[in-house]
Amino acid sequence: MLQGTFKRTLIGSLLALSFGAHAQIDEIHFLIPGGAGGGWDTTARGTGEVLTKSGLIHTVSYQNMSAGGGAKAIAHLIETSSQSEKTLMVNSTPIIVKSLSKELPQSFRDLTPVAAIIADYQALAVKADSPYQNWAQLLAAYEANPSKVKIAGGSARGSLDHLVAALTFKNAGADASKLRYVAYDAGGSAMAAVLAGETQAISTGFGEAMEAVKSGQMRILGVTSDKRLPGADQVPTFSEQGNPTVFANWRGFFASPSITPEKSAEFAVLLKQMYDKPEWETVRARNSWTNLYKSGPEFTAFLEGQEKQIGGLMTELGFIK
Repeated sequence: MLQGTFKRTLIGSLLALSFGAHAQIDEIHFLIPGGAGGGWDTTARGTGEVLTKSGLIHTVSYQNMSAGGGAKAIAHLIETSSQSEKTLMVNSTPIIVKSLSKELPQSFRDLTPVAAIIADYQALAVKADSPYQNWAQLLAAYEANPSKVKIAGGSARGSLDHLVAALTFKNAGADASKLRYVAYDAGGSAMAAVLAGETQAISTGFGEAMEAVKSGQMRILGVTSDKRLPGADQVPTFSEQGNPTVFANWRGFFASPSITPEKSAEFAVLLKQMYDKPEWETVRARNSWTNLYKSGPEFTAFLEGQEKQIGGLMTELGFIK
């Protein structure tokens, strides 16, 4: 089995040679570390739908394997590595968060990163009639008295909702350790808390925030993309407001640790070719996904950078030692 830097270099070379060629793959088995209807499930099944309807491949199958926040599926892919050359496991940013906090005994380094394909950026939003008309006003209120600015999120303390909100205040020069994050059991509950005035803002995925904007209930103060997003030209990025927070909650695919560089590169090429199909635009628009393609060594470098960014913040906030 090829390991480490040499394998990544070889995959990168093969990718450079392969783009423009047709990937020699006709069957994929998608391993999904969560239940039906979740983000991982939607991503895998949406990808499979495009690949088959567009004629890029003929056969797809799916296997949902919930347990341990993804640990069971990762362990299964590692343990069955030699029989898994047709398998792609979907995952996302939590693989980094959970490995840093030791909730997962594995990390992305125990697998072969193939490609990220989509992103859901994070947003900070307030109710439509909030006194905070923009990010600068919310920041000023926080700097004056952090205890009076509560941020709701639809997941536990230490989750992405919490961490990205803290990162946004930290990057503005504020003391992120004083952030009052209020965890709710779901995004809808967190949204209701903001609308009821229980908290001043919500940290949530951009797509969810936009649904509330379209209904006239919320206003987004900033999004963590590097530029304004399609269909949301009125929503400013944090970057354009002088805050360098850029953060993508990516979703992508991993192969087994023993897959050959040639096969990994073929998977990456296939996923890139999918972007050019009209079927992809149908599925992407239906799910309000943002395209984010990073493959092979570029994907690995992206994961390493995000791990450093998240790890530093989790240490600062006391979630890891």
